[in-house]
Amino acid sequence: MSRIGKKLIEIPQGVTLTINGQAVLAKGPKGELRTDVHRNIKVEILDGKVSVAPNKKELDNKVRGLWGLYRALIANMVEGVSKGFEKKLEIEGVGFKANVVGDELVMNLGFVNQVKIKKPEGITFAVEKNLITVSGINKELVGQISAEIRKAKPVEPYKGKGIKYQGEKVRRKEGKKVVATKK
Repeated sequence: MSRIGKKLIEIPQGVTLTINGQAVLAKGPKGELRTDVHRNIKVEILDGKVSVAPNKKELDNKVRGLWGLYRALIANMVEGVSKGFEKKLEIEGVGFKANVVGDELVMNLGFVNQVKIKKPEGITFAVEKNLITVSGINKELVGQISAEIRKAKPVEPYKGKGIKYQGEKVRRKEGKKVVATKK
């Protein structure tokens, strides 16, 4: 049995979930998301809760993994269309800054050229001083764009300069020590 897969998903007020064959569509106040479910997984709505179960009687590892995966994906869809997701990134370093210009996030990170990241559909950027906020209804897309922003200039362990997630602990290294020579 999949411990995650057998949990029921609560459908909050204002969210509608429709199942059309293997397609699941979630609509809410923030927008709508759609996903196609694997043929070995069935999704049902029972009394305002979503149940995800395998079609097969015998459970092999692949079906058990898909069961938990699609339960998590549907739960993320429901949460995304009702509340949304956001990730915050901190920029640290002298002269490092970010701005939103049109539909691009433009960052000065100490390189010769500015780093520009295009905003995909459904994602919004917000910048306050040294804090970049990436928000949207699709959890996977929010995480992917945040990872691309962080990849532009990862935090280096000696001075701590670069881009990191808010609350991320960076393990600092000690620099080389200069030893005085004896004459």
